[in-house]
Amino acid sequence: MNSAGGSCESPDCMGGDGVLSLHTEGQGKKQDGVQKDPNSNSNLAYGILDSPPWYLCIFLGIQHFLTALGGLVAVPLILAKDLCLQHDPLTQSYLISTIFFVSGICTLLQVFLGVRLPILQGGTFAFVAPSLAMLSLPAWKCPEWTLNASQVNTSSPEFIEEWQKRIRELQGAIMVASCVQMLVGFSGLIGFLMRFIGPLTIAPTISLVALPLFDSAGSDAGIHWGISALTIFLIVLFSQYLKNVMVPVPVYGRRKKCHISRFNLFQVFPVLLALCLSWLFCFVLTVTNTLPESPTAYGYMARTDTKGSVLSQAPWFRFPYPGQWGLPTISLAGVFGIIAGVISSMVESVGDYHACARLVGAPPPPKHAINRGIGIEGLGCLLAGAWGTGNGTTSYSENVGALGITRVGSRMVIVAAGCVLLVMGMFGKIGAAFATIPTPVIGGMFLVMFGIISAVGISNLQYVDMNSSRNLFVFGFSIYCGLAIPNWVNKNPEKLQTGILQLDQVIQVLLTTGMFVGGFLGFVLDNTIPGSLEERGLLAWSKIQEDSEESSKVSKVYGLPWGIGTKFCTSSCTRLLPFWPRLDHHRDEVGVSQLTLCSQTSSGNHLWSATETKM
Repeated sequence: MNSAGGSCESPDCMGGDGVLSLHTEGQGKKQDGVQKDPNSNSNLAYGILDSPPWYLCIFLGIQHFLTALGGLVAVPLILAKDLCLQHDPLTQSYLISTIFFVSGICTLLQVFLGVRLPILQGGTFAFVAPSLAMLSLPAWKCPEWTLNASQVNTSSPEFIEEWQKRIRELQGAIMVASCVQMLVGFSGLIGFLMRFIGPLTIAPTISLVALPLFDSAGSDAGIHWGISALTIFLIVLFSQYLKNVMVPVPVYGRRKKCHISRFNLFQVFPVLLALCLSWLFCFVLTVTNTLPESPTAYGYMARTDTKGSVLSQAPWFRFPYPGQWGLPTISLAGVFGIIAGVISSMVESVGDYHACARLVGAPPPPKHAINRGIGIEGLGCLLAGAWGTGNGTTSYSENVGALGITRVGSRMVIVAAGCVLLVMGMFGKIGAAFATIPTPVIGGMFLVMFGIISAVGISNLQYVDMNSSRNLFVFGFSIYCGLAIPNWVNKNPEKLQTGILQLDQVIQVLLTTGMFVGGFLGFVLDNTIPGSLEERGLLAWSKIQEDSEESSKVSKVYGLPWGIGTKFCTSSCTRLLPFWPRLDHHRDEVGVSQLTLCSQTSSGNHLWSATETKM
């Protein structure tokens, strides 16, 4: 590997020049305790099959956790008002801890048994809109007394029942809808649809994952533009300008003991360093009362003490468990609404898989991996509903953007991130402490991440003939409608009333989801407007998919772990499952076995070959 970073041959993890780097001296050798893959992308510090040292995995995992923190914390806080919990920060912290814990479980399931790409799993905004729509129904509107802080007794049985019966209703709807996602994934239906999905469908879908979020990211950053600009400046400085600067760090080795080495610190930890420095700057401004103390003043949310009550009330240790809020209940309106969110989540996830594979130097995900990934995401939503997060789980686009900044695509880093989420979910006070990161710091980070995600989506157009007026129309129209239609529907929800409540919810959720609108239009137009396969990019796209299926690396990246499918569970029946890895593509697909007989001269040249094919 020819990129800067940290690897060496000696047992004490040091090269002869005292540089802790990521250069690989040989093909596939284990250096610095790091197993480097010879096929890793040269632009990456660590490829998907590389294993950084355990201490780097922990810090990089914490960085991914911090990247997802804004979304993980935001979902429970957004739902809090409609769950009648706006005056109960302690219960809000319980929901935050629960979503941390479940996200950790789902991340480990996805990395080991799902699509096996380094994608973090967490709460999904696709479920927020239908959840709020359900809770806005007359039967679920919060009583007036819960809106008055002076009248709320958070420990009273009456108040506890008010919010718990609402979250139980969400639990039931999410658990039923998740079964639909599992069916679509494990049945192979999503993989079948992928043959009709090309770059002109993927590009607007991925781009519109982030483009519609400019308003929320801008609002968070606008809490204090100075703090947000500082965060953005630090991320750009570390990830772009200082990425090749070697920083002296103390190292302990078995041979050299304690000594000083050099390490590409800024390249590997740009987000973590930027967040820590920005938080420290906000802390200094808070203790010196430079930031305003009035909640209505500009910049108040940049203070580090605005969420102090959550930190002081949260317990040190709390273990979330399924059914902690009671037995889930089910309503038809809730199920239909969440199913609409499931559709949007699946479209986004398929786009995230392709974006992640490109960023980490992996082959494009084959159909069996996509089937398995969507199925495992459905299982994750089922677990999230059972645990009572009030939300489901999905692949986190923010962390796909983080892969582009850090250039660390190791799967083991995401395993560490999943373990960090599990720990944070069990230690309530530690998880609550992360919730004190000021809002403008999170907003600045999102502005950088969302920009990268949008660019990754557009990069799929390299396979398409963009000199074609047909393709320009499909992409441009899909993107523009993906922004315009949700904006209009959000402002005029009453104009889409059909008189059927469940249908109204489904229509509103779908039409307010930009990635669904843009992806759907791209799919329909690309498959109906006449155009050659080469013009549409499907020729190059299918060639990549075929190469992916047949390459030796695809089995390493997307095959199941622990020898499943190679040493164990190798029955021909399991190979018929649509989510089972195709280790020998031609043999599994055609259903024949081939025996090639070759004779060679002493120079190794083939004189003749014969192929016998048996059914």
